[in-house]
Amino acid sequence: MLTLGIDPGTATTGFGLVRQQGDKLSYVSCGCILTTPKDTSQGRLAKIYQEMKQLITAHKPDYVAVERLFFGENTKTAMAVGQARGIVLLAAAEGKVRVAEYTPLEVKIALTGYGKAEKRQIQQMVRVMLKLNDIPKPDDAADALAVAICHLHSHKFKERVMAPRQAGLVGV
Repeated sequence: MLTLGIDPGTATTGFGLVRQQGDKLSYVSCGCILTTPKDTSQGRLAKIYQEMKQLITAHKPDYVAVERLFFGENTKTAMAVGQARGIVLLAAAEGKVRVAEYTPLEVKIALTGYGKAEKRQIQQMVRVMLKLNDIPKPDDAADALAVAICHLHSHKFKERVMAPRQAGLVGV
């Protein structure tokens, strides 16, 4: 299964592609969609949309895993990130790709088992899990790979838990 992880943002949207075959995870690609403050907000969103469509068309992922919006203190930033997330979700819907969403806490727990893990710990786990020589750069790309890995771990677990329920083997 190929998962496209997304760390949304209007200035920088990180993306990371991770393939799972059996229990093995392998790195495919990562990078960032960059916009500039000189662009209008509509121009920034249009660029994110176009590049997301290109990524989906080129790689044909089975899932797009998106970091769920975390409302911090800066409402203006949260709104901008929400707009970028909406564009990512639209591109996935148009590409007929299933979407999964994960909070930063879920990503941290999936990769380290600890919900208060620091960014450096997450990046180090991405490097180790994907057998990379270095931590992926920039940070947004590493974060997107972490979201993809979180999905692959969570999806596998959900399949194992839900399959017996769907077959009527376990009471609800």
